[in-house]
Amino acid sequence: MGDDRAELGRLMQRFLRAVSFGEGERPAYGELRDLFVEGARLTKTSDAVPDSATVDAFIGPRQASVDSGALASFEEVEVGEITEIFGNVAHRFSTYEKRGILNGVAINARGAISTQFIRTPDGWRMSSMAWDDERAGLELPSRYHAR
Repeated sequence: MGDDRAELGRLMQRFLRAVSFGEGERPAYGELRDLFVEGARLTKTSDAVPDSATVDAFIGPRQASVDSGALASFEEVEVGEITEIFGNVAHRFSTYEKRGILNGVAINARGAISTQFIRTPDGWRMSSMAWDDERAGLELPSRYHAR
């Protein structure tokens, strides 16, 4: 199980590296396709209506934002996690911090990502991911703070 836990951590780090990039750099969004199973969903829940997308539908608008220069930089890092594994399923609840520049405005937030994994013949892959950002009236409980 130790190797499984390490593999899940590597998958999460690969995801975060793929979506992160500095000013003048390009994100590696295409690498996300290797991390998820076919039909996987990524869901942003911080707006009034959840925005759920396939991997390609997640990449599309973000790549367009980078290409237009609207998203000039973005970095997301995992600062804490709770991982549970049972047989061929796993769940990782990650605390994250993110920063960047969107439309000339600084992004600086933190929140939590719930990621589900399944073991496939090719190893662990993500099957779904949902996240929410802290905001007025919604703060991360202390048990999810960086460890």
